[in-house]
Amino acid sequence: MRIHREGYRIIVSVFALLVVASAIVTANVDSKIPQFIMYTVCIFFFYFIVRFFRVPRRSFTKDENAIFSPADGKVVVIEEIDEDKYFHEKRIKISIFMSAFNVHVNSYPISGEIKQVDYFPGKHMIAWYPKSSDLNEHASVIIEHANKKTILVKQIAGMIARRIVCYSKVGQHIHQGDEIGIIKMGSRVDILLPLDVKVDVELGESVRSKKTILAYFT
Repeated sequence: MRIHREGYRIIVSVFALLVVASAIVTANVDSKIPQFIMYTVCIFFFYFIVRFFRVPRRSFTKDENAIFSPADGKVVVIEEIDEDKYFHEKRIKISIFMSAFNVHVNSYPISGEIKQVDYFPGKHMIAWYPKSSDLNEHASVIIEHANKKTILVKQIAGMIARRIVCYSKVGQHIHQGDEIGIIKMGSRVDILLPLDVKVDVELGESVRSKKTILAYFT
């Protein structure tokens, strides 16, 4: 496991703040119990922050016919929708909710060429809320597979998440399993697929990036 590059500054800043807070408590509180409580809270909070930016090392076998999960989390939506912004046709939508305890680094579900990247600086509603997909801050990436079929991956900020980092560039040729970016603190990822794919996950299923196959091209 390693720490994501986006986390270094935050981790150092949090560590400095916790050291100052602990020093203030130590200097002004004589009782050992409040000091112990403070130190314990600081240690667990710092551990949580470091753990949030973890990037686990995972073995990965590419499968050009498979569409892998772009995120760790839980499948909260599998439905057919009328997509009228990019594709103007019916699509299968799969939504993955990431809690604050999940790995928040996202990966490309397929290999191909990036055709479009959009960023929308929206709200920060709870990621479970259905309208968060459109109203919350999000970044959308459209990828064209070698078979000429396209999918969309949307990184969506949640109530706690305050920043989306997306490294995708139009015209870039990417490989399945490569990193898209990271969403900082609790969020969601939507993936829009062609209707003719074979969905291979169920509602409520826990999924992992680069490990769980969401669907297969047919």
